[in-house]
This record gives sequence, C-alpha cells and structure tokens, in this order.
Amino acid sequence: MPQEGRKIIAVNRKARHEYFIEDTYTAGLELSGTEVKSIRAGKVSLQESYARVENGELWLIHMHIAPYEQGNIYNLDPLRKRKLLMKKHEIEKLQAVTQQKGLALIPVQIFFQRGFAKIELGVGKGKKLYDKRDAIAERDVEREQRRAANVRE
Repeated sequence: MPQEGRKIIAVNRKARHEYFIEDTYTAGLELSGTEVKSIRAGKVSLQESYARVENGELWLIHMHIAPYEQGNIYNLDPLRKRKLLMKKHEIEKLQAVTQQKGLALIPVQIFFQRGFAKIELGVGKGKKLYDKRDAIAERDVEREQRRAANVRE
C-alpha cells in the first residue's frame, strides 16, 4: 500500500508486542470537529483500544482523544465509542474472521491521508508470555549484531 501523503499521528507500539498482526486494514474515522483538532495536535492515545463489529457496523472502543482546549461546550467524551467507516463487504469479512478464529481487531496507527483521519487496524492473535520473551531475545541479538558490525567498520 502506498505510504504517500500519510501524516502519522500516533502509533500503538504495544500492538506488535502483544499480538501477532496477521493482516491490516485501513478505515475512516467518524469524528466531530474538536476531535479532529485534538488529533491534529497529537493528543490521542491508542493504548488499550480495540475495534468490534456490532450490528453490522464497525466501532472503535477506548481510544482516548483529549478534549480540545478551545472547544469548550463542543468537546465530547474522550473515551466514547467511535464509528469506523469501511465498506460493508470488508466489515462482514472482518466479522467472520474474528468470530471463527478468535482473533482481535487492534488499532496499529492513526494518520491523516489527503486531509481525512484514518486508522490502520490489525487483525491479531494474542501472544503468550514465552512468545514475547522470544521476540525480545531476537531483538537483542539483532542489536548486538548491528553494534558488532558498526565497531568493525
């Protein structure tokens, strides 16, 4: 997928640590004006958030968008459910995958593309503790190899 025109606002770094991300999808976000301004300012957190299909609609749950300072009465609840915009056949596909295989929809990153707020959802399977330890050990080995290569040069 082309990365052109993307301005990445927030990345859920824990997503790849906690889950095996098998596939990713891009969805639009239905937001109010003050939420868009807060996101542009980078005041958004994807920690502990997830997506779920309810009644044929895709919803993002527990994404925190800090209230906009100049928003006063127009600010909404920072943790409210937000509707995600995808085509119907894509939503049905995601629902089937998550129900059958026991996978979860995890937000990986939020970005602006051509002026629209988008979110990248990963279809992930939770890692066990030993999987996390293996990933950390592999990362440490790679880091040591890079250091050794830099010392030789």
